[in-house]
Amino acid sequence: MNVIKTKLKDCVIIEPTVFGDERGFFLETFQSERYSKLANINLPFVQDNYSRSSKGVLRGLHFQKTKPQGKLVRVVRGEVFDVAVDMRQESSTFGKWEAVVLSGENKTQFWVPPGFAHGFVVMSDVADFEYKCTEYYDSSDEGSILWNDPDLKIPWPIKFPKLSDKDANAPKMVDLK
Repeated sequence: MNVIKTKLKDCVIIEPTVFGDERGFFLETFQSERYSKLANINLPFVQDNYSRSSKGVLRGLHFQKTKPQGKLVRVVRGEVFDVAVDMRQESSTFGKWEAVVLSGENKTQFWVPPGFAHGFVVMSDVADFEYKCTEYYDSSDEGSILWNDPDLKIPWPIKFPKLSDKDANAPKMVDLK
């Protein structure tokens, strides 16, 4: 597999090795020893999630306040513009973001470490999105950042996304306590 460092400390893009021919393909989506050695992902995963969203749906930017989750994300079908924002105040990349296009075709994965906000927007007609988490989800611990926070300047590829009320009314990063 190919591990690509990003401008964010600890956040990496992973291009898995894909074995394929006219019959189809095979790839490992996670292998503990290899991901530890090559991508420095050393936390145990405790929960796997799967979502399906239609074109223009934007989910995020979400984070857990006191029990931050690391997420290894990928798209099985379709295509998304995926974003991570470093919320670790002690980090040299605090307040910075990284984005990557994930698709069923490119099979790329994105490691979003604990302490980051995460979100994505669907660019295809439909997208099936899977992610492994290092902490259990707790709805009472969830926080959000406004998807189009003007201080972040994320170049989302869609102007008028379909948002939940929670995401549409999320605070700017500067307004978080």
